[in-house]
Amino acid sequence: MSSFERLIRFEDSNGVPRMGEPKVSSADVIEEALAQGTLEATVYQGSDIFAATPTSTVLKVKRILPLLTPEDVPIVKCVGLNYIKHIQEGGRKPPPYPSIFIKPRYSIASSSEPIPIPSLAQDDQLDYEGELCIVIGKTGKDIPASDALDHVAGFVPGNDVSARKWQRDPAFAGGVPQWCFSKGFDKFAPLGSVLVSPKVVGNARNLRLQTLVNGELRQDTMTSDLLFGTDEIVAFVSRGTTLERGTVIMTGTPAGVAMGMKEPKWLRDGDVVEVRIQELGSVKNKMVFE
Repeated sequence: MSSFERLIRFEDSNGVPRMGEPKVSSADVIEEALAQGTLEATVYQGSDIFAATPTSTVLKVKRILPLLTPEDVPIVKCVGLNYIKHIQEGGRKPPPYPSIFIKPRYSIASSSEPIPIPSLAQDDQLDYEGELCIVIGKTGKDIPASDALDHVAGFVPGNDVSARKWQRDPAFAGGVPQWCFSKGFDKFAPLGSVLVSPKVVGNARNLRLQTLVNGELRQDTMTSDLLFGTDEIVAFVSRGTTLERGTVIMTGTPAGVAMGMKEPKWLRDGDVVEVRIQELGSVKNKMVFE
């Protein structure tokens, strides 16, 4: 398990990029402390967030930097249909095992970074999916659920941006819904800027997740509604498969996505999507049609 409770990348008052543990009681208050100019962090040494070690140095945080980049993440593994109410709103039956798809590493984006929407994904079916995300800190294979948290560096909020036309419309996706292409465009997986250890939130099974679009609350669910918990997911995706350090696992989205509405409120150019998760902070991005 990680040596830290919460970890950020930041710029100090001299403009030097650093890693460190913010001196706060919750990731939820980091943005407020930063705005007030009171945020400090214990510096961690090393260039790898998965092997960084603490020092005795404490510095003021001038700016928070992106936590993960495509170079840090070998792959993004995602779970579909994993919140019971979301399964119900889609009129489907709960799957017997986690339903897995992938996003490429270049789908990673940082908190507050604009999300470029390519022209083929702009036609009235662009959707948001607020998600709890697992960041793997230790490589493993065939990991027992009982040992899952030993392989987890921490958790972050994320948004599984989705082009529904390419996922579900038979004219584009064919007869069987396909998820990888429709959700795998560049920067379609923005992540929060604070990595929160299982030391703080355990297996993250009882946290409040909210998604807002232009300030309007669209999703509001406890992670206790997950069909498969984080321990089970880590165990399943590592069956017969090496789960590499740096892998991000998006654990599924709750009810309230545009696709599930009687009159869907698809995302438009300039819309701002914010995903908040209790104790984990938030990720907030503007959709920018290219």
